[in-house]
Amino acid sequence: MSVLLILAIIIVVLLVVVVARRNGAGRQQAQLEDARADAQRWYERLGGQVMNLHGDDAAARQALADAGERYNAAGGQLQQAKTVRQFELARESALEGLTYVRAARTAMGIDPGPELPPLASAQGAGRLTQEREVNVQGHAYKAGPQPGADTPYYYPGGRVQGRPVPAGWYSTPVWKTALGAGAGVLGGMLIFDALFSPGFGDPGYAYDGGYQDGFQDAAGDFGGNDAGDFSGNDAGDFGGGGDWGGGGDFGGGDFGGGDF
Repeated sequence: MSVLLILAIIIVVLLVVVVARRNGAGRQQAQLEDARADAQRWYERLGGQVMNLHGDDAAARQALADAGERYNAAGGQLQQAKTVRQFELARESALEGLTYVRAARTAMGIDPGPELPPLASAQGAGRLTQEREVNVQGHAYKAGPQPGADTPYYYPGGRVQGRPVPAGWYSTPVWKTALGAGAGVLGGMLIFDALFSPGFGDPGYAYDGGYQDGFQDAAGDFGGNDAGDFSGNDAGDFGGGGDWGGGGDFGGGDFGGGDF
């Protein structure tokens, strides 16, 4: 084989490598721009709702305030994001805020609007379908699918200390205690056991089929009470920003003498 032929082969191989790298870089840049645009779109829709909605009801005010907090969080994440994953996290924060928007609109008695894409953090947690009231260590706790004077705190669903906690309205933000440390964790877990287990409270309350089996695995380390999976959150798209209200994190509450 001649020297010229060997050189030609080497040149061809180098050209293929260069083209492949350029194409790969181009795809990565395209993915990055798509992730940025998607996060920005949800962020702007959330901002429109936070600015335009105002609630008089306590539950609506709390949800709107929390939506504003998620809006600020998403904005900070967008400013610092440099990777696809970081833009995905900003998108998740914006979607969480819009989930609180739907909750606020429900509390205000107006159409919550089309369904949102599901939150990654809430997958498998489901949602409450029945009202529940229990007494734990001398304190009464309530939860249900609709806001009320006794249940002004909305939770979009997720996992607390590894256990699924369904979306719904609660009398106090117990999840904040359960995310803490020491006695607060145990207290929060006891309340979750009581609220979500047929072994506590009123066994006549029922949840979606399959709830008991799935929840037991997550609850096994906290008293072995039965619980389970909830019905999954629906996915979907929704219209322009003008169709939404506000939402967000939860306010404080008193539990066992301490503040949440």
